[in-house]
Amino acid sequence: MLREPPKSYGRIGPLEVRLARKRSDIRRAQRLRYKVFYEEMSARADALTMLSRRDEDPYDPIFDHLLVLDHTTAMASRGWRRPQVVGTYRVLRQDVADRHEGFYTQQEYDIAPLIEAKSPEYKFMELGRSCVLKPYRTRRTVELLWHGLWSYVRENGVDVMLGCASFEGIDPNAHAQALSFLHHTALAPEEWRARAHDHLHVDMDILPPEQVDMKAAMKALPPLIKGYLRLGAYVGDGAVIDRQFGTTDVLIVLPVESIRSRYFSHFGAPDSLGSVLLPTGSALN
Repeated sequence: MLREPPKSYGRIGPLEVRLARKRSDIRRAQRLRYKVFYEEMSARADALTMLSRRDEDPYDPIFDHLLVLDHTTAMASRGWRRPQVVGTYRVLRQDVADRHEGFYTQQEYDIAPLIEAKSPEYKFMELGRSCVLKPYRTRRTVELLWHGLWSYVRENGVDVMLGCASFEGIDPNAHAQALSFLHHTALAPEEWRARAHDHLHVDMDILPPEQVDMKAAMKALPPLIKGYLRLGAYVGDGAVIDRQFGTTDVLIVLPVESIRSRYFSHFGAPDSLGSVLLPTGSALN
C-alpha cells in the first residue's frame, strides 16, 4: 500500500476523495478524528491520546482509510503544501478481518452468527469512524465521501456493509423518540439481525409504537443514520453505551441488495464501476 500511487475515486472542484496511501495519511485522518470526537464531541482522551492529539486504536493499521481532501491551500501555494484532510471513513473487508482479530464491531454486537450464516455467499465490510470537519459538513462533502465508499464497495465486490453509528450522549432516554422509532420501523428482519452483547444491551423500544412521534423522531436522528435509512439499511437489536466516546451506538446493517434502486442513477449501479455523479473535476448541481 505504501508504494502505490493514491487511489482517487473522484473530485469536485478542490475536494477529492481517495484512499490513504501511507502512514502519514492515516495520521492526518486520526488528527481529524481527534478534533471531531474529542474536541468537538464528548470522547474522553487518556494521557497518550491527549499528547498525540490523534484518535487511534490497534485496528487502524488493518483498515483502509478513505479521505476527503481540500486542495485549496495546496493550489494557493502552488502545490508546496499538502491538501487538508476534511473528511474520513475507515473500512475493513471481511477477508482482511479474518486474517487478523475480526471486526471492531464484534466488541459491541454479536455479529459472528450473522456473518457465519451469510458467508460465503455474502462478502461483508465494516465501516466506521466517519467524520467531517465542521465547516465542510455540506451535502457536497458528504456525497463525495459516500461516493468514495460506494466506489470502494463495488470495486471490491462487497455485498453487505455493517458498523456502528452513534447518537451523542450516554443517556438513551434523551433519544427515546429516535431509538424507539428505529426499533419499531427499521429493526432488521430475523435473517439480517444481530444483537448487542447481553452485558451491553440497552433496550431501544423505550416508547410503544403509538407514542412515537414519527416527525420528531426523524428530526432527532443523526444525519448519518438518517442517510443509511434512506438507502435501505436496518438496525440491530439493542443499543450500546460507549462511555469512552460519550455516545449511544446502534448497529447498522446495509445489504447492497437492499439499497433502493433510485440511488443507482445518482451513484452508479452495483455491477458497474462507472458513476454519473463524479467524473473527475465535475460538480454537483
